[in-house]
Amino acid sequence: MGNQMDRLSHLSYAEVPTVDPNGVDSDRIGVSYIFSSDDDELQDGCAVDGAVIEPNQEEKPFDQRDEVSCAVDLICIYTLNLQTSLEVYSPENLLNKCRAGDLVEFVATGQFPHWAVYVGDFQVVHLHRAEVKNSFLTDAGRGRRCRIVNDLYKFKPLGPDMVVQNAMEQVGLKDRELSWRNSESFAAWCRFGKREFKMGGEIRIGKQPYRLKIMVSDKQSHVLEFQSLEDMITERRRNDHLGRKAVLQELSTHFSSVEEKREHQTPAPHKEQMARQSLNH
Repeated sequence: MGNQMDRLSHLSYAEVPTVDPNGVDSDRIGVSYIFSSDDDELQDGCAVDGAVIEPNQEEKPFDQRDEVSCAVDLICIYTLNLQTSLEVYSPENLLNKCRAGDLVEFVATGQFPHWAVYVGDFQVVHLHRAEVKNSFLTDAGRGRRCRIVNDLYKFKPLGPDMVVQNAMEQVGLKDRELSWRNSESFAAWCRFGKREFKMGGEIRIGKQPYRLKIMVSDKQSHVLEFQSLEDMITERRRNDHLGRKAVLQELSTHFSSVEEKREHQTPAPHKEQMARQSLNH
């Protein structure tokens, strides 16, 4: 597999084992992926779902309240909390805050986030449309707002010079030469140097899985399990582009179908007993 592995995307919440520590869902739900494209394959003028965007259509402003609060555990390796969500800036304003080796995330409502490595001199290196490119930061975001995301992953970073070197050495790679599924995996690999960010770099069969904890509310969460970091990243990025409201609606629909399935599977005598108990109360 390795570099020959194709891109994958979400199928459904009924395929791959997951776990909910709060006991909301006894039928463990999960995700699986089919061959498809990620944000780096989107054409200009297209929405994430492939619909055509009218030239004069106004883009929705990015709203941080629509982000999905989540954390990834082995011992927590990634955290995005709405209470401490990072401030976003225009690319022009972010230039004053960037240092060589920083990770930059471009965000917009209804779009996959796009990640890049700042390499100095107002430039970034990023994976875009199946090619690693060296671009000006103001061009790479294509009008999106952006923020520095060095601390979302909790791995120990490499030195700034090594991060820049990792990024610059990949410029020009394209298509089947690539080892990363999306811009985030590429940028994170440059900064942390971990092979787990590469396609096929890790399969944790028989090991403790990665757990993506989605915060449903202040007191309730739902946890999905993944055998590789790249699959977990793909699912989290999918949630980012859907937005909090759509993700919570998807989970609610799933929980309702599971509850309905349980009711149909409950033996008739047991149902009668439950009904009598309900009347007695």
